[in-house]
Amino acid sequence: MELLDQLQGQLLDLLDRAMSEAVQSYPPQGGPPSDSLSKTQEPSLKKRKVFVIRKSLLDELMEVQHFRTIYHMFIAGLCVFIISTLAIDFIDEGRLMLEFDLLIFSFGQLPVALMTWVPMFLSTLLVPYQALRLWARSQAGGVWTLGMGLGCVLLVAHITLLGVLPVHVASEYQLPPASRSVLVFEQVRFLMKSYSFLREAAPGILHAKGGKGVQAPSFSSYFYFLFCPTLIYRETYPRTPSVKWNYVAKNFAQALGCVLYACFILGRLCVPVFANMSREPFSTRALVLSVMHATLPGIFMLLLIFFAFLHCWLNAFAEMLRFGDRMFYRDWWNSTSFSNYYRTWNVVVHDWLYSYVYQDGLWLLGGQARRAAMVGVFLVSAIVHEYIFCFVLGFFYPVMLILFLVIGGSMNFMMHDRHTGPAWNVLMWTMLFLGQGIQVSLYCQEWYARRHCPLAQTTFWELVTPRSWSCHT
Repeated sequence: MELLDQLQGQLLDLLDRAMSEAVQSYPPQGGPPSDSLSKTQEPSLKKRKVFVIRKSLLDELMEVQHFRTIYHMFIAGLCVFIISTLAIDFIDEGRLMLEFDLLIFSFGQLPVALMTWVPMFLSTLLVPYQALRLWARSQAGGVWTLGMGLGCVLLVAHITLLGVLPVHVASEYQLPPASRSVLVFEQVRFLMKSYSFLREAAPGILHAKGGKGVQAPSFSSYFYFLFCPTLIYRETYPRTPSVKWNYVAKNFAQALGCVLYACFILGRLCVPVFANMSREPFSTRALVLSVMHATLPGIFMLLLIFFAFLHCWLNAFAEMLRFGDRMFYRDWWNSTSFSNYYRTWNVVVHDWLYSYVYQDGLWLLGGQARRAAMVGVFLVSAIVHEYIFCFVLGFFYPVMLILFLVIGGSMNFMMHDRHTGPAWNVLMWTMLFLGQGIQVSLYCQEWYARRHCPLAQTTFWELVTPRSWSCHT
């Protein structure tokens, strides 16, 4: 009983802290606006993200021994995969050796991706800031048209470079999935950061009367923003007093472990099942069984992506840069509605969508039609997610688009926040299991179908038509 009381007390303390931090993140509408907000004449319904010093939720939960045990169970699972691989290799080949063929293939031609990243970064570093300085000078000097025109030309060139260069390199060099992931995630990140910087800084310059007090933000603040783990630009952020390098190394090591874990899961649970599926006659039974089989590796992949990126990777960079606000996610695993899940799964992206798609869309609609603004958020998010999948896998198969926009959007309105019982949390997890199973199954089938049944002639409709529908030899 004492153990349960202690655990309950710790959980209640964490919940109270999380609730207070969530309230602090977006202050009430009636609160006093900041100086930068009043200068830009933002609409009254605008809520600005407020950054405060706080830990990531998992770091706080890891202070509880019982949650650390769950973490240890996942490490034990990785050990089991390694032992299984060694045992199978010893039985089949008579030798003990860990092969990383899948990992080596996935990160093939990584230097090409990294070299492509350099001009993408330099363009993001120089062009938006120089465009803003041109606008500021034109306001102060009175040459408004010329400065605005040159700034816009620079931004068009910047967007064109970010849009075309990664796609060209990925298709020209036939980059494998992991190397493509580096390019597409950096492409999307640079575009989102460029927009946030201009969206936050430009109104103050453009609304300045007669060019009085016009001054672009410091270059050092913009340079810091490009690396810190947030998509919302501010001139300053709360900073921690020092860097814990052992914490940085631990998070990078955990991220690497998650990559190895994912390779073992794909190699042991997915490749043997789907590699030859397209060579067998199609049947509904085989399709349903493949989806059910893929639910376990699918949910494992979801958890690994969450832990590796949203916790380990972002916290490592936050610690190196002394970035104080570590709330990159909330307790999404406790969600009883999909609306709460979407808000808490990835707070970094949610803040950007909420600030620049939902709130700006609501402002353009005159403060009305909140559902239309919410649909706009789903549409933008679904299209970007589908683009990422298409870029990484090298083919168009709108599974993510349908699951995210149609099914996820419907669930967002049907499973609203008024449902709080445990049965709704069970239902949400069931939907996540099935959704991940559908994605893993269909994408794996399409991947191998395109290798077993290459096209003799490449036409547009053949490129966008799923090959797994017809490739059954």
